Amino acid sequence: MILAFYGLYFLLVLPLYRLGAGPLAAVAAASALVLPQILYVVQGALNTADGGPGGICAWPEGGDGIVSPLFTGSHPALAWVPFAIAGMAVARLDLAATAVRARLALTGVGLAVLGHGGSWPALHLVPGVLSKLSSGGLGEGGAAGPAWRSDSWGYPSGDTPAGLLVASPHSETSLSIVANTGLAIAVLAACLAAVDAFLPFHRLARPVIAVGSMSLTAYVFHIVGIRFLGIEELPGSPLHVLLGFVVAVTAFATLWSRYFRSGPLEWLLGRAARAPEPVR
Repeated sequence: MILAFYGLYFLLVLPLYRLGAGPLAAVAAASALVLPQILYVVQGALNTADGGPGGICAWPEGGDGIVSPLFTGSHPALAWVPFAIAGMAVARLDLAATAVRARLALTGVGLAVLGHGGSWPALHLVPGVLSKLSSGGLGEGGAAGPAWRSDSWGYPSGDTPAGLLVASPHSETSLSIVANTGLAIAVLAACLAAVDAFLPFHRLARPVIAVGSMSLTAYVFHIVGIRFLGIEELPGSPLHVLLGFVVAVTAFATLWSRYFRSGPLEWLLGRAARAPEPVR
């Protein structure tokens, strides 16, 4: 369950809680550049020890305990913690300021171009990369996609470090992390600007804002609903199931937010995390 991965991310970034936006952004950038390489080395060592081929996406069977959420699971912390740190940095900013939003938008677009656009020259200019990726089964037809469609490569094959130059979704490479962080920042800046600039859009967005204000509750209810309905793989379910989840959680969040400032699970978590009052 992805909630276990989220819990580990939040635990790992706790020591950074008191840092400001600048230091957090620096830590996010450094972790995005360094941690995917460490992840590649660790996963290769674990796969070699497990008797399988080393690589970035060849998970050892039976991985459990702390090894799975840190290194070998579907969302290993070493590749996803940079997103959490970047989010912390953005949250420290004055998002109501127009100048801040403009800088965020430019930064986001720049990071997206750097990540996705940087993959193309890396794949074409580094000698032997394309042949290694093609022989490893990456991509279609043995040819690289254009810079703005690095996702056409799919997942790194795992048998060569050349896969670290790919920026495809869930490839857990530095280029992918940089690109997707940039896209998230750019979308956030655009949404903030649109909500403030157009009053009708603000009204229409209220249900979405309500869901965002209680994302933990929505996520847990989502998991409970999947278990209750006996759905094993949500992508394989009919479209009406997905729409049902969307309508149900949006309706609940909209109604709840009319009477309470935070979601039920957010309130419980806040109470549990509150520092105990000194005993007199």
